[in-house]
Amino acid sequence: MSDAGERARQRGFGANRYMEDETAEVSRPGSEGGYTAEELAVARADWSDFGSAETPVTSTPPPQPSPRPARGFVPGGESAPLDDQGQDSSHAEGSTATAPIPTPSLEERKWHRNIRSLEHRLLGAERSLTYREMAVRMGVSTHSARRLWRALGFPNLDDDVKAFTETDAEALAQMVDLVRDGHLNQETAISLTRSVGQMTDRMVVWQIEALVEDKIANQELSDAEARSQVVETLPALVEPLQRLMGYAWRRQLSAALQRLTVRVESGLASLSRSRDGNGDDQQTVDSPLPLARAVGFADLVSYTSLSRQMSERTLAHMVQRFESKCAEIISIGGGRLVKTVGDEVLYNAETPEAGAEIALALAETIAADDVLPEARVSVVWGRVLSRLGDIYGPTVNLAARLTTLADPGTVLVDSSTAEALEESSDYLLVPQPPRIVRGFGEVAPSMLLRAGGSGIVLDED
Repeated sequence: MSDAGERARQRGFGANRYMEDETAEVSRPGSEGGYTAEELAVARADWSDFGSAETPVTSTPPPQPSPRPARGFVPGGESAPLDDQGQDSSHAEGSTATAPIPTPSLEERKWHRNIRSLEHRLLGAERSLTYREMAVRMGVSTHSARRLWRALGFPNLDDDVKAFTETDAEALAQMVDLVRDGHLNQETAISLTRSVGQMTDRMVVWQIEALVEDKIANQELSDAEARSQVVETLPALVEPLQRLMGYAWRRQLSAALQRLTVRVESGLASLSRSRDGNGDDQQTVDSPLPLARAVGFADLVSYTSLSRQMSERTLAHMVQRFESKCAEIISIGGGRLVKTVGDEVLYNAETPEAGAEIALALAETIAADDVLPEARVSVVWGRVLSRLGDIYGPTVNLAARLTTLADPGTVLVDSSTAEALEESSDYLLVPQPPRIVRGFGEVAPSMLLRAGGSGIVLDED
């Protein structure tokens, strides 16, 4: 028995714990009778079954679905014919259909064997569990099991579909145990699970597309041929990529701790130095927010019109180059890439100086690149709220507004950020005419220039 299964058994969350249906009563220890309908509704809504009683409760197992006739190709035999709606027509009244589904080619058989072998390796076991059976092993209701599954980014499935493995149950049970042991509350467990689902979803799509593009570009294959070869290539890449992902996660967590404990101190000092007692309206607006950050935007000029004139491959190359250049500059400058959206990148840094260096490097590097159009850049120093890997607040909104006001190849800052940077001899701040900014009223921006030094230096391509 797995560790998760053993923990569930010891806690009394075994096969006799699941509800026969969504309205079945579960006995309450130390009390006569069962839960009321209202209590059960609350349990299903807020995961209170995570902390439910340890006393086993018997329940009649759900009826097993009757075997269904095989669909599709069956090696060595014929399949049931389908009607126009895709239904089994072999037993329909008056049916005379006898033609089998066409036998797949050797290439198709090889493709399906490769897919099945790779899936088994990735999942670690056969799909043998329904939602209810997985919930039994986790020691929770099917409602709670569904919430975790959806949080990972996967769609709901029918209750009688055997779509899950023992590995699925063990992995999801780890989050259940963290709640039961008091390390997390239920909503935090869902949020952490969702963070893993969303990040890994984007990551695997990125990785597969990169592999496909490599096959197309270097081996001159069609898209379909490239994707077929990627399936054959992936088995050799699974272990190295998995090890790299685990290593990178630990490294990123370590870097986050450094930002949390060390560099934040200098950021708070800069915030206090630049804004104490100056009566700035922006300080009044964002002071309740917890994190002091430099927030920067970079936006490619004329991206929409250019994208209409480019082929798919040329556009993909330009977007990839833009993202990789920005990611490298932000990383070297000690910032964090929050997100990219087509022609725009959002980042933050712990000090005004770090934010300014990154902003200047973005404007200079993109302007010097023959592939990319120029970019409008802005950076604003203030407080933000960080949630779900993104950042929010007036500081973010003001930085976005300033980007639209900047000339191509230039960097704009607001007056508070200019005050935070003016003590440094590394920068020149050129006041610009006041502008009316939606949501902020009149704003007096300054153009940020480099006074000396080379700034962030990238490795040569």
